[in-house]
Amino acid sequence: MSMYHEGQRGLQDEFASRALADRLEQTLRHDLFTDRDAAFIGAQSFFFLATADDQGRPDCSFKGGPVGFVRVTAPDALVFPDYDGNGMFKSLGNLVVNPQVGLLFMSTGEKPQRLRVNGTAQVLRDDPLMSEFPGAHLLIKVTPRDIFPNCPRYIPTLVVETPSVYAPEAGKSAIEPDWKAFPIFADVVPPRRT
Repeated sequence: MSMYHEGQRGLQDEFASRALADRLEQTLRHDLFTDRDAAFIGAQSFFFLATADDQGRPDCSFKGGPVGFVRVTAPDALVFPDYDGNGMFKSLGNLVVNPQVGLLFMSTGEKPQRLRVNGTAQVLRDDPLMSEFPGAHLLIKVTPRDIFPNCPRYIPTLVVETPSVYAPEAGKSAIEPDWKAFPIFADVVPPRRT
């Protein structure tokens, strides 16, 4: 089964890139995580998550945490925690009605890299792994369909100087963001789950 649909094929034909697209699929695409994929994913402190609602309307969000907050737990499974946020549940709510998901992992330092993961996701409650993710309210498990590296040539050289002070850490109290105390939100902010 090709990872390309008619819209992509039409543009590949228009720009004479079908053979290149096929070669990239044949040589780089896989559907199980390799040790190299797991190491790269586990070394990241952020990724981008694309979801869509039940009508196909897309949404993209930034997900961050301490290095290692996303883990490949099996060749066909990746998990990441849901942390305290703004309570909108845009991404996770989409996953409840449409499990199709796309994840983009990037490193931006001296040797930029990108890895794309497309598949299906499920929201997990009371999973035994939850205890391994300080600050997690829920876990998201992704079963991959397409895993493939992407050309990093347009990634700017950026250096992460310090991790976010809000990233949960075992044994440390969570820091509340200032916006939760703003008068327009303070009376409706739910208590933090522990």
